Amino acid sequence: MSRAAGKAVVVAGLGKSYRVGRRGYRPNSVVEAATERLRHPLRRAVYEEFRALDDVSFEVPWGEAVGIVGRNGAGKSTLLKLLTRITAPTRGRIELAGRIGSLLEVGTGFHPELTGRENIFLSGSLLGMNRGEIRRQFDSIVDFSGVEKFLDTPVKRYSSGMYVRLAFAVAAHLETEILAIDEVLAVGDAEFQAKSLAKMRDVAKDGRTVLYVSHQMQTVTALCTSALYLERGRLEYYGGVDGALERYRASFATFAAAQSDASRRAGTGELRAQAVRLSEESYEPAEDKLIEIDLDANPAMIGHYFVSVHLNDDNGVVVVQCDSRNVGVWLDPATPQSVTLSISDLWLKPGRYTVDVFVCKTGILDSWEGAAVFEVLPVSPYPELAGDEAMSVGTVLSDFSYRVDPASSAGAS
Repeated sequence: MSRAAGKAVVVAGLGKSYRVGRRGYRPNSVVEAATERLRHPLRRAVYEEFRALDDVSFEVPWGEAVGIVGRNGAGKSTLLKLLTRITAPTRGRIELAGRIGSLLEVGTGFHPELTGRENIFLSGSLLGMNRGEIRRQFDSIVDFSGVEKFLDTPVKRYSSGMYVRLAFAVAAHLETEILAIDEVLAVGDAEFQAKSLAKMRDVAKDGRTVLYVSHQMQTVTALCTSALYLERGRLEYYGGVDGALERYRASFATFAAAQSDASRRAGTGELRAQAVRLSEESYEPAEDKLIEIDLDANPAMIGHYFVSVHLNDDNGVVVVQCDSRNVGVWLDPATPQSVTLSISDLWLKPGRYTVDVFVCKTGILDSWEGAAVFEVLPVSPYPELAGDEAMSVGTVLSDFSYRVDPASSAGAS
């Protein structure tokens, strides 16, 4: 393929399947496995097929910034791993019209024992660049990442923020024709995220292609020129960004209904939430929100557990996390518990919000996404009416004030 053909990526009938053990005895050691084989020589493990991606087809022109959206488990990250050749497809065909650079996870492509400087050259070599090409971009990479002082330090000593800044700088500046980014930019601070988005826009304007996975819908809207929506491994929509986000929002009601059945929820199931109730179905922006959670008991479970509640806006963005560990609340599994979460001083913008409840110990015992829904009424909490544009940006509202003092005269003695 070539740029003359107009397509940077062509995917046809793409599928990825995994074998998942369904039932049967699972030995914990080689001795147990050998003993079991001798006792039951004809017994075979039973597997079922899990299709992470199923019959996905699309084409991406040059210069497009494509957002890949969908709920958890929809297949977004699997798709990027197939496109970047980290894993092989089970079915179908992928055609790439140029070299692809990727940043899928913090740590991907870097050797922890090597310094930042050495990893820049290593990553460039893995992307097919020669040393001359890497040297031409070296100063720009270092300047963008902001890790110049630590350039000769092994990256295993970097913070996660430093790591992802350098990894993104390498992926964005080395001259690959296609750039694939998973949602690792959430690790960076707000200033770096804004700089990264600007860089990705520049990449697309230069005629290169960007593939971007994110749960941050405002980021997809700001960056992408088109989007595809995945649901349970199948491509349900590919077109304008607004259309993809509309499909994503519409999926919430169906998903929440399915999650009311505890047996269909993620988590070990050792202990689950039985009910989630709100004090009201709608609130004014500055009003306190009360959430009641009923939890069952598991006397056989050792140790205490905690709950973490997330409030999400209509785009699926987590607005606030209320984790009981932060206020010293741990729960005893020996008896059923009823927990009331009170959220104060959080001014939510008008719109629809969902509540996710996670019951956790060392891992997740119960993951109840979409456990409850409430509306924030279109009422201004401010004393003056200034129009919608005065509250048009930002994720939440704030209780703020201004003080005005007379300015001192310039040059006054």
